[in-house]
Amino acid sequence: MIKTPAQLAIMRESGRLLAQVFTMLDGFVAAGRSTLELDAAVEAFIRNELKARPASLGQYDYPFCINTSINEVVCHGMPSAKDILKDGDIINIDITLEKGGYIADSSKMYMVGNVAPKARRLVEMTFETMWAGIRQVKPGARLGDIGHAIQSHAQANGYSVVREYCGHGIGKQMHEEPQVLHFGRPGTGLVLREGMVFTVEPMLNQGGAKTRSLKDGWTVVTQDNSLSAQWEHTVAVTADGFEVLTLQRG
Repeated sequence: MIKTPAQLAIMRESGRLLAQVFTMLDGFVAAGRSTLELDAAVEAFIRNELKARPASLGQYDYPFCINTSINEVVCHGMPSAKDILKDGDIINIDITLEKGGYIADSSKMYMVGNVAPKARRLVEMTFETMWAGIRQVKPGARLGDIGHAIQSHAQANGYSVVREYCGHGIGKQMHEEPQVLHFGRPGTGLVLREGMVFTVEPMLNQGGAKTRSLKDGWTVVTQDNSLSAQWEHTVAVTADGFEVLTLQRG
């Protein structure tokens, strides 16, 4: 779905506001806080400070504003008063925000206190892997180029790529076409065109790639209980490359 320059300008503003939410969280995420506290802080900031809408709340009947995925949780972790962050945890916080009718989507890893070197390396390499995929984005490239770059970088560093969940087009709806897989072959898949907007959001596991869902119907964890990490940005295809709409300043 190709976005016009006017639509892209609105999405750029949604992305800018979402980046401010993560800047707020940079000084808020800490040991001793519950993930439900994080959810409440994000909702208040989006509604009261940014005058925007937390787009995940109510989407597919999801009851919270954010996903909080700790340690072995791959994605879709649900905030809870019982989940208290502790020293050494790694947590992915996934947030969507709507402003002016258009949605931005991003997630970021946080390392709480003294994180073990292997966990820190997973977080850092997942960040690198996301950017390896984003750097493939330009008109004429193919979706398979993104997936191949992500898969190659992850596997070269000893990590597995989760295959059940992928990036997606985004705009007025949170999930639009196309699907953006985090594995693939170069030179295959949909040809990218200026005006496309989609997310790149690889999930890497320390162990095997297989996952399982918990009884709450949302939370996804690694099957072997190994650590998992994810980073995500909303990316637009420009005339000569890409623009990351959810990038934090600095």
